[in-house]
Amino acid sequence: MSDYTLHAPQGAHKKKRIVGRGSSSGRGTTAGRGNKGQQSRSGGKVYVGFEGGQMPLYRRIARRGFSNYYFKKEYAIVNLKDIEERYSDGEIVDNVTLLAKGLVRKTGSLVKVLGNIDGDFTKKVTVSVDKVSASAKEKIEKAGGTVTGSGE
Repeated sequence: MSDYTLHAPQGAHKKKRIVGRGSSSGRGTTAGRGNKGQQSRSGGKVYVGFEGGQMPLYRRIARRGFSNYYFKKEYAIVNLKDIEERYSDGEIVDNVTLLAKGLVRKTGSLVKVLGNIDGDFTKKVTVSVDKVSASAKEKIEKAGGTVTGSGE
């Protein structure tokens, strides 16, 4: 067999099923549409969400008021435990260095530092992120570090 003999795999080409060509074709009479009803008629289709004339769910449920969903801010969470492991004394903890060290996935994400750590925080670092929890701020300042920017 040659390397240049190309062919489609078994079952890739199927014969088109032709319906509605008389009873002897095997797909005549109802042409696979069943018996009677809206779906069997030509042009008899219904839109998505149609409930047979009953008031559809999306129209029954009230849509009133303001939703903050579209304006919510999602923060990438960084724990002090991770900063303790990956940073050394005197370093600056900000969005760029967090991304470089693999603690944050996206460049433009908002970052919040939380005070979750086993034991004491010992690194003297400068934290400059979008938000810092009160417990994290306390632990950073206790270790001799500083928190700049907007803290919580």
